[in-house]
Amino acid sequence: MGDEMWRMDAVRQAAAVRTGEISAIDLAEQHLARIAEVNPRVNAVTQVLADRAREDAAAVDRQRAAGTRPGPLAGVPFTVKENLAVAGVPTTHGASRLRHLVAGADAPPVARLRAAGAVVIGHSNMPTLTLAGMHTRSELFGDSVNPWDPSRTPGGSSGGDGVAVATGMAALGLGNDSGGSVRIPAAFCGVAALKPTYGRFPADHRIGPDDPGWCSQTFVADGPLARRVADLHAVFQVLAGADPGDPRAVPVPLTGEPLPAPIRVAVVADPGGLGVHPAVARAVDAAAGALRDAGYAVEAVADVPRLDDALRAYQSMVMTEFAPAWPAIRALLGPDAHRYIELGMARTPPVDAAEFLRLTGVRLGVQRAWGEFLQRYPLLLGPVFTEPPVEPGIESRDPAGRDLVTTAMRLCTASSFAGLPAVAVPTGVEDGLPAGVQLIGRPYREDTCLAAAAAIEERLGVLTPIDPVAAGRGR
Repeated sequence: MGDEMWRMDAVRQAAAVRTGEISAIDLAEQHLARIAEVNPRVNAVTQVLADRAREDAAAVDRQRAAGTRPGPLAGVPFTVKENLAVAGVPTTHGASRLRHLVAGADAPPVARLRAAGAVVIGHSNMPTLTLAGMHTRSELFGDSVNPWDPSRTPGGSSGGDGVAVATGMAALGLGNDSGGSVRIPAAFCGVAALKPTYGRFPADHRIGPDDPGWCSQTFVADGPLARRVADLHAVFQVLAGADPGDPRAVPVPLTGEPLPAPIRVAVVADPGGLGVHPAVARAVDAAAGALRDAGYAVEAVADVPRLDDALRAYQSMVMTEFAPAWPAIRALLGPDAHRYIELGMARTPPVDAAEFLRLTGVRLGVQRAWGEFLQRYPLLLGPVFTEPPVEPGIESRDPAGRDLVTTAMRLCTASSFAGLPAVAVPTGVEDGLPAGVQLIGRPYREDTCLAAAAAIEERLGVLTPIDPVAAGRGR
């Protein structure tokens, strides 16, 4: 098999472990060696769980030796974002004051991946408490580096997972997304990502005994990052389904009714007409061409449903939820990490209770509008971020930087507000940086998003794993 098993995609790794072509322990050791080689240059893996990985990999090998068929992700190494619990390991959220917050149990998606035979190999970096900005910089662990260009951000807030997967330190990453937090790192690092429908995967985002507020319950969805769309599909099948620990998770079938052919795809390169970089527009055009070649009926449309209403309501509701606890949260963030939220509060002040309740009705109306749109077009193709990867921390520098970033991620924000599934997929390289698009679908139709993303990948190719570009070389 050679000495670069880490280059294989997750589905191929699992198949090789199940057949005995490779051992899970050898696969884990190769990934640990890759982390030792690469992580000092990119700072993506924050807590290397070497002993845990070896124990879990050895258990997979024993299972196979005993004649029991290992799970569908047998031996596949994965990273876990610092805000998702791994039993016996601190869930730090990137904050110094939470460095000793040891988890008593795995978070639901971590437990499901491990039950499927996957091997957790490390925690991954994120912005402090996910609130310090889009760039992956934490108080506790510092900055993660985009492996394509150190002068560009890897994105966030699941940026550590994006970097780890792109550089072959893990075959899979497990993050979460409330407005682009798995899709943006995927686009900036040249990998694929799935943000599921609200309620598709069970989750537990508590810090301590209390459940989070309404926005954190409603907009945040855990999701995987991978180098290939087929790997996302394999993880999707493992993570989906009801769980008594999460009343939001519903037992919806993995695959919906077949759609009439050809499947119609709406294309919007510049949501809201607010501007799109030519490189991003070219990526959308390339993806549209790939879908046409695959037999989809692709049509440019004027815009997405009620974008302005979704963006205003999302920002108002999120800032209002933060406001009561902000003094305590601010103290946890560390130096300068408060700037992103405070810039947001200055732009969108908290609202009163009556207005917050009215905005819950706005959300229902936005969801209805998307439902009607997606009835005509089962898929929407558009940008993940309407700019190429930006410089690290620009969103926290000043109001103009924050506006640039929040505007560029607007399609991610709107789709999260509506609770819709989306898949980010690379389209190629523009000026030395990866480019990508996203496909947004009907609620609980991740299958249609994944199938279309696979068609794009088949025609435009896979970009990673890569070796990090040396600091100072840039583009």
